[in-house]
Amino acid sequence: LTLIRRYWSHDERGILTAQTNVASCLGDLGRHDEALVLKREIYAIAVASSGASDEYTIMMGSNLSNSMFRLGLWDEATTFTRDQLLPVARRSLGSDHDSTLNLNMYLAGALAEGPAHIRDLLEAETIMSD
Repeated sequence: LTLIRRYWSHDERGILTAQTNVASCLGDLGRHDEALVLKREIYAIAVASSGASDEYTIMMGSNLSNSMFRLGLWDEATTFTRDQLLPVARRSLGSDHDSTLNLNMYLAGALAEGPAHIRDLLEAETIMSD
């Protein structure tokens, strides 16, 4: 990461990719809270530099969403995915794109596995059947 910042400081996407790799390593080491903080920063920078509808930004949002689900941040993850990511992904990438389908899967999983209410289970079932 330091080398990329030093020699390719103009390559913001390269820096974000390196930071994403660091966040993944943190998660693999069990340092999930630190990984989540870094993924939030990565997503915010991606939105600011490329816009919310950019495919790379949506992928970074998907990574963030997945991390929130894994940490059991059900309400935040559900709201973020349902209200921010999915509408943009459907509009920009289409409903059949891999990233959009993954977001649907994350949302359905969070609704089904989280502290479920009957309406959440019904919504999860609807998402998965679509």
